[in-house]
Amino acid sequence: MTSPAAFDEIFGNGGDQPRAEFSALGAWLEETPDSELDRRQKAAEAAFRQLGITFAVYGDEESAERIIPFDIVPRIFTAPEWERLKEGLVQRVEAINAFLADVYGPRKILADGVLPQELVLANPQFRGFLAGQKPPHGVFAHICGIDLVRTGPDDFWVLEDNARTPSGVSYMLENREAMLRLCPEIFHRFNVCPVDRYPDLLRDTLRSVAPRGRGSEPVCVLLTPGHFNSAFYEHSFLADSMGIELVEPADLEVDDDIVWMRTIDGRVRVDVIYRRIDDDYIDPLFFRPDSLLGVPGLIAAYLAGNVALVNAPGTGIADDKAIYSYMPEIVKYYSGGEAKLPNVETYRCREPQALKYTLDNLEKLVVKLVDGSGGYGMLVGPTATRQQIEDFRAALKAEPHRYIAQPTLALSTVPTLTEKGIAPRHVDFRPFVLSGSDGVHIVPGGLTRVALKEGSLVVNSSQGGGTKDSLILSDTPDICSLPRSTGQSQGQG
Repeated sequence: MTSPAAFDEIFGNGGDQPRAEFSALGAWLEETPDSELDRRQKAAEAAFRQLGITFAVYGDEESAERIIPFDIVPRIFTAPEWERLKEGLVQRVEAINAFLADVYGPRKILADGVLPQELVLANPQFRGFLAGQKPPHGVFAHICGIDLVRTGPDDFWVLEDNARTPSGVSYMLENREAMLRLCPEIFHRFNVCPVDRYPDLLRDTLRSVAPRGRGSEPVCVLLTPGHFNSAFYEHSFLADSMGIELVEPADLEVDDDIVWMRTIDGRVRVDVIYRRIDDDYIDPLFFRPDSLLGVPGLIAAYLAGNVALVNAPGTGIADDKAIYSYMPEIVKYYSGGEAKLPNVETYRCREPQALKYTLDNLEKLVVKLVDGSGGYGMLVGPTATRQQIEDFRAALKAEPHRYIAQPTLALSTVPTLTEKGIAPRHVDFRPFVLSGSDGVHIVPGGLTRVALKEGSLVVNSSQGGGTKDSLILSDTPDICSLPRSTGQSQGQG
């Protein structure tokens, strides 16, 4: 059952009438029969399937590819809520980039004892050979997906920082297209900020970090592991939307520390690579020698300053969950102020007292691998079996440094279409933050993930979660998203 303590973002705490600012959504839900909502939802999912918007579940032999379930009832943020989130996101991502520049540079934060040196220097995600190396224009984390959760009207928390190869932005864009086509009346009732500028902003971000001296039209490419990758649709979608080449490792070669793309017209020099391959596999000469996904010599070209890699190698240290636990201190150290978006309380199991507390309260806590992702390697204590709890207890005792624990939050809910009609389901939110040589940019939107199972707190698509469109309301009358079929142009956000 959904926790009675959960805050519903539309109806508030326990009310049956929508909050005043969302009365138009409440009226829309009242006026639109569940059967019509279901028809529109099925139409959206059919379109996603036809377009090939799928993801793979590794290890699932019965269904290699599937669409992420889409929910037709949108999630809405007011303009003041978004402005607050935006300020906190900019502050946090600026701190992440400052932290990366510091730990791969002078390491002042370590010298000042803000966090333990061994937590960084002995971390598998720390790439020591990059010490002293500055990426083009000094930007490390060009694209960050910051996972947020909400527990009350004014209570937003950062759950995770994704600074390696964050995914999901294609769903933000495709969900909006589906809503504009299938539910145009929503965009006449609300003044919604558009998200369709994201590919342009991403392309501009890539161009802005090209190595200096390469001219006004740098060549940018998106490097994918190939069509067997779970996020291949997103890779091809983004490359097409930006108007840049989608390349696989075999399409690139390095000659004299310069990266070249093979084309039917000959070789073309590459300046910026938006890579969707993790560090460990990107160059067999520097990382895993058995990798078939890498480009030999790519890191040497990067170290020579001849190509920008987006995100830069070594950014994984910033989204390690043990480092996450120090983010309030990291943000304060580099910004000079308190974090505008606080962390969820976190217990570092590498510390004896935190380990003891975690072991004594496993049935109440969420326990995660510090380098885990996708909902794997995680224990949700309140819904776990006795055997799962005991298995985690043994794992914690054996390798406590590999885990952190957090309290089980009463995540906010939003109305969601289920087989039994409209019902509350828990959600999180991943906005995408772009950092280039010209500063930080955030499209007013993001990926809302919804736990479709009643009472579930796990929103990951690999664990049965779905997605919703996230509507950011504008208080500027001439900035809005309108269906293209109306003949009215979309405003700029």
